Amino acid sequence: MFIAVVAIASVASAEWKEKVLYSFQGIPDGSLPVGAVVFDKAGNLYGATTEGGSSSCISVAQCGTVYQLAPPAKQGDPWTETVLHIFKGNASRDGASPAGGLVIDAAGNLYGTTAYGGTGNCVVLGTLMGCGTVYEMSPPEQKGGKWTETVLYSFPTPKQGFLPQGDLVFGSAGNLYGATEFGGGFGTTCNGFYQYCGAVFELSPPKTEGRKWTEKTLYGFKGLGADAHLGDGANPNGGLVLDSKGDVYGTTYIGGYNCAHNSNQGCGTVFELKPPATKGSAWTENVMYRFNPARSYEAWPMAGLITDRNGHFFGTTHEDTVFRLAPNSKRKGSWTETILYSFKGRGASYALDAPLIFDSTGNLYSTAYAGSGGSVDGNVFKLRPPSTNGGVWTIDVLYSFLGSPDGALPAAGLIFDQRGDLYSTTQTGGSGQCQGGCGTVFEVSP
Repeated sequence: MFIAVVAIASVASAEWKEKVLYSFQGIPDGSLPVGAVVFDKAGNLYGATTEGGSSSCISVAQCGTVYQLAPPAKQGDPWTETVLHIFKGNASRDGASPAGGLVIDAAGNLYGTTAYGGTGNCVVLGTLMGCGTVYEMSPPEQKGGKWTETVLYSFPTPKQGFLPQGDLVFGSAGNLYGATEFGGGFGTTCNGFYQYCGAVFELSPPKTEGRKWTEKTLYGFKGLGADAHLGDGANPNGGLVLDSKGDVYGTTYIGGYNCAHNSNQGCGTVFELKPPATKGSAWTENVMYRFNPARSYEAWPMAGLITDRNGHFFGTTHEDTVFRLAPNSKRKGSWTETILYSFKGRGASYALDAPLIFDSTGNLYSTAYAGSGGSVDGNVFKLRPPSTNGGVWTIDVLYSFLGSPDGALPAAGLIFDQRGDLYSTTQTGGSGQCQGGCGTVFEVSP
C-alpha cells in the first residue's frame, strides 16, 4: 500500500455557490433522503426518502417515499416537488423504508430498493417486517397522470437476502444488480438482530411480458467467523461495478481484517465476483483488498466503487480516506492500494459515506458527511489529479454546509447536469420541522 501526499488548496478561492432546491417537510412529505438522485430527459430530478410519507407501515422507520422535483418554468422560481409514491409495507405486500437511491432506464422507468416490506418472512425483534423489495416506478402514459409502482421482487427469506441497500446498477442485458446488507445464508457473527452477513444478487427481467422477474443470489458473504484474524467481507454496500466480462466489483462495510479490538467485525473489503465458466456452477469471490486502519486510518467503506478507463478502482471509507486500487504489475492477481487523500491529521476528521464521480478531465468529486476542524455539517469537495507522475493530488472544498435552513450531513453521491453543476441530497437540514430538519435536495455551481 502507498500513501499519496495531498496539497490543500485555498477554500476561499475554490468556493462554489449552493442553492437548496427543496426542503423536505416530513409526513405526508418525505424526510431523510437516501441514495442517488437521477435526471430524466426533461430535466426533472427523482429520488427516494427513507422516512416520511406515512408511519402506518410496519418498519423500523417510517414508510418512505419516491419523489419528483420539476425545474421552474421561469428562472428564480422554486422547484416543484411531487410525491410519486408512499410505501405501504408488508401488510399491503409493498416495500417500506427505501435504503438506496434510484436508477433510470431509457424509457424513463425508475428502479430502487426498500430495506423492509414485501412478502418475505424476515423478523426483527419478534416482528414480521419483510425482507425488503426491488421496485419499479413507471411514468404515466399521459402527462399529469399517476405513476405506477410495481414490486418486481420480494426477498422471500433471509437466505436469498435481507435488507437490500445502496443503489442498483444495470447490466448490459438489462439485468439489475444489487446488494443486501444481511441475508445470503452464510455467516453468524455480523449482527445480533439480523441473520447472515449479506449477499450480492442479480435480478433478470422476464423474457415474456407480464411474467415475473427472476432473482439469483450470486454470493453470500461469510464474515470473519469467531476469533478469526482474516476472513471474508460482510455487509456489502451496493453501488456495484460490472466489467465487460461480467465480473462484479464492490465493497463490504465490515469483515476482512479483524482490526476493531478483536470484535470479529473487521474493517471492510473490496471484492470481485466472477461468473461461472459453466452454466449452473457457482460464482467465485476474490477478496481484492482488506482495509487496515493501523496502516493509514482507513476503515469501513460505506459506498460502492467507480472505475476509470485503465481498470483502476476508486472509493471512499467512513474513516476519512479516498483510495485507489490498481493491478500489481509484479504479482498477477493482486492489487495495490494508494490513499489519494486522508482528512485525518490535517486539522479535520470527516466521515466519507458517499461514492465518487469523475468529470471529463479526471477530477474526482464527492461529499463529506460530517466532521471536525471545519464544517460539522459536511461539505462538497473536489480532488484534482497531479499534473506529473509522482505529483500530489490537490483538494478543493467547494462548499461547506451550514445546517438548517441550509442542508446538513450529505451522504449520497453527486451527479452533473449538462452545464457541469452538481446535484445531490443532505440527510438533514432544510426548513422542515423534523428535529435538525428533514433533509434537502441541493445544487452547487461554479
